[in-house]
Amino acid sequence: MSSFLVTGGAGFIGSALVRGLLREGADRVVVVDNLFTGHLKNIEEVRGRIDFHQVDIRDYDAMRNAMEGVEMVFHEAAIPSVPRSIHDPVPSHDVNVNGTFNVLRAAKDAGVRRVIYAASSSAYGDTLVLPKVETMATMPKSPYAAQKLMGEYYLSVWASCFGLETISIRYFNVFGPRQDPSSAYSGVLSLFMKHILARTSPTIFGDGEQSRDFTFVEDVVALNLRAAKAPASASGRVYNGGNGGRITLNQAWELLQKIEGVSIAAQYGPPREGDVRDSQADTTLAVKVLGHAPAFTFEEGMRATLDWYRKSQ
Repeated sequence: MSSFLVTGGAGFIGSALVRGLLREGADRVVVVDNLFTGHLKNIEEVRGRIDFHQVDIRDYDAMRNAMEGVEMVFHEAAIPSVPRSIHDPVPSHDVNVNGTFNVLRAAKDAGVRRVIYAASSSAYGDTLVLPKVETMATMPKSPYAAQKLMGEYYLSVWASCFGLETISIRYFNVFGPRQDPSSAYSGVLSLFMKHILARTSPTIFGDGEQSRDFTFVEDVVALNLRAAKAPASASGRVYNGGNGGRITLNQAWELLQKIEGVSIAAQYGPPREGDVRDSQADTTLAVKVLGHAPAFTFEEGMRATLDWYRKSQ
């Protein structure tokens, strides 16, 4: 029997992973979410096929109970914002560090076989060398980046000390349907989608020439599913989960204007605290060990995402 638990399963990436597991024929999918940043509407169409727990990952007893009989955990729950972690670091630390510790502790005590963790490329910080490879020294520039890096260290320790299989996947600027554009802390592409459909001008922080390895959410889901099937020898390691490309924010906004056939000049503001200048993944290790095989180009992902936002208005 294949039994999985997804923390943050009502969130943007977590809900996509839940649907991916169901498509793959999972026997049982448990979803844990406190609905702080997640939304029940993200899992509404599959609610009857999952076991949903409105639980905070900092609640050990509730997590231990939810993990009963679970073989594998996908740990997606987090407060995922660099600016928020700078302006209000305590909640971010509590969820991203203490919450992750709790997830690992509950997983070990419940007899879970493997935990797959949503790590972050922000751990690399600013580096002159691109693409970023897993063997590079980490240089986090924000509390969020340091918190996610601490999670990687904890997973490695749980693998070596307690025999729990662990895999950390460093996400690189994931985008796609169901990403929430309603907050000032939202991902830049979700905000771009909102503005292009409203025919309004977005604010780009900095000069717009900062670049990101934007990764379509379905490629991230596919990589997580491959990580679930990877041999035990893959355990205890960190893998880049990007596409291996690099797009500037100006290029992303230009593409959306081209798709929509409009011309709307962006506004520019001061750079955001803690943001890195450039980010690009070396995916060699993930391809070799996990079978990572991104299927979507940036433009294909953008078109699919824009279509979803248009239909969901």
